[in-house]
Amino acid sequence: MLKTRIFLTFTLLCSLLFSAAQVRHVTTMGAASPKQSPNAVEVYEFDYVDVQPQFPGGEHGLINFINKTRVYPYHAYKNRVQGRVLCSFIVGVDGRVSNVRIIRGTADDSLNREAMRVISEMPRWSAGRVGNTNVPVRVVLPIAFRL
Repeated sequence: MLKTRIFLTFTLLCSLLFSAAQVRHVTTMGAASPKQSPNAVEVYEFDYVDVQPQFPGGEHGLINFINKTRVYPYHAYKNRVQGRVLCSFIVGVDGRVSNVRIIRGTADDSLNREAMRVISEMPRWSAGRVGNTNVPVRVVLPIAFRL
């Protein structure tokens, strides 16, 4: 009896997880609803695509790019300001980076601007895919400023 209950509970949980994995998480960027603006774009969340977008050279290449491109703003360096800027951007169907935004910035606006500049200068990524179709994907990336 107990084994049967455990088996049924396990089966139910597995079916719930499987059905939740089938849900595509899509947000609309550019308007409150697609009907309000013809420029609204459906964007997939990073964790909910079949193939996630990838920076050229992978994660190691991304870290190297950030470290080579990032320039510590003079006044922030002089005043020993540190922090982490959490940014979001969209990797388009062609791999281009667009819609760079600050989700959570630092008190020093120069660090926020520098993080946005670094992301804006990124080369094309390999696009994310759902099935065999390239789709726009929102990526969230922290840029750290440490002395």
